[in-house]
Amino acid sequence: MESLFTFTSPPSRCGYLPDREWQLHYEIVGQLTPAEYQNRLQNGWRRFGYSLFRPACPGCQMCQSLRVPVATFRPDRSQRRAWVANADVAVTVGEPAVSPEKLDLYDKFHAHQHEMKGWPGHGAETVADYLESFVDNPFPTEEWCYWLGDRLIGVGYVDHLPEGLSAIYFFYDPDERQRSLGTFNVLSVLRAAADRQLPHLYLGYYVEGCRSLEYKGRFRPNEVITASGGWEPFLK
Repeated sequence: MESLFTFTSPPSRCGYLPDREWQLHYEIVGQLTPAEYQNRLQNGWRRFGYSLFRPACPGCQMCQSLRVPVATFRPDRSQRRAWVANADVAVTVGEPAVSPEKLDLYDKFHAHQHEMKGWPGHGAETVADYLESFVDNPFPTEEWCYWLGDRLIGVGYVDHLPEGLSAIYFFYDPDERQRSLGTFNVLSVLRAAADRQLPHLYLGYYVEGCRSLEYKGRFRPNEVITASGGWEPFLK
């Protein structure tokens, strides 16, 4: 791994729990292998592009890194319904790329999340910002595109690591929200992990009280990182 520099952001309004403040510790890397990132995941880090980050919030530990053991996962009734409801959706997996269609879908998704869930306002996504977040990566990343006929309705980014798949980000067409596309995306990645005989799916942070992140706890059984750095069953 080639570490370029690190910094901690100043305290600001939390993006997950708006009644709290957060700080994030960042590390910008020039080189990073899948195995090295796997080790960082085990210590609570996440990434966008070449930027690694993890919470560094004084007095708050609500962000919990969550993973799903693939072999023991069993979908619940609502997840099975989401799988059936999206039987007509085609999924393609390829290399990340930017396009006007993806930028429009990203902006539409964020406008909906701002209105319905109180996410911070988001200006139009630029090509440069999209490239930095999703396309330019220190190691090969998969782009999962979800199609209804010839219409793009969802895009997800996934890392293939030595011991599992790591879901980076997913956005979708809010006009199709009745399909539970976020759930369908996780189920699709879980199936891919099983097909590839990988033991875990890493879903990033679970934050109790954050509507946008609590859904991750419904993929059971699951595990979270303990204070000592090991994984333990999550009892939520």
